[in-house]
Amino acid sequence: MEGMQKNKEEFAAGYEAFNWINEEDRAFFKSLNYRDDLRILVLAADWCGDVVRSVPVVFRALEESGLETEVLILEQHEDTMDHFLTLGGRSVPIIIFTDTGGHVLGSWGPRPQHVQALMIQFKQENPDREALDYQDKISVVRQQMTDKYKEGGGVNATVVSELRALISGF
Repeated sequence: MEGMQKNKEEFAAGYEAFNWINEEDRAFFKSLNYRDDLRILVLAADWCGDVVRSVPVVFRALEESGLETEVLILEQHEDTMDHFLTLGGRSVPIIIFTDTGGHVLGSWGPRPQHVQALMIQFKQENPDREALDYQDKISVVRQQMTDKYKEGGGVNATVVSELRALISGF
């Protein structure tokens, strides 16, 4: 957080506001303290709204886990980012889970599934980024995505639940 140039206050507010919605989730992440076979990379950029919403939650959950975590800034690690494209583009955050040998076990991101569904639908319906109404339409879908982040117990519950489901498969 110290190196952030943009959205630092909003990011810090999300980090401070984090609370465990489900004690079973907290116990799951705490149980990971006994695992020494996982490493986590967080691809992020401080200018991204999805990073500001989700990464504070990721940080809090991973702090509970004690798992080794490293943050990679997108602009400094584009080669890594290009292995984790979303719909053909660079979208962050991407949380990458590897074993100690660096083999990728799985990844999460750039946003919760129910929020990402809106972007997938939008891109399918609006493939031409140069269309005259593209910016107006994407502004509408971004507001819808902001509203979706609040559903299902909010960003804390959704991100933690999806991370738990992913990690449970390793």
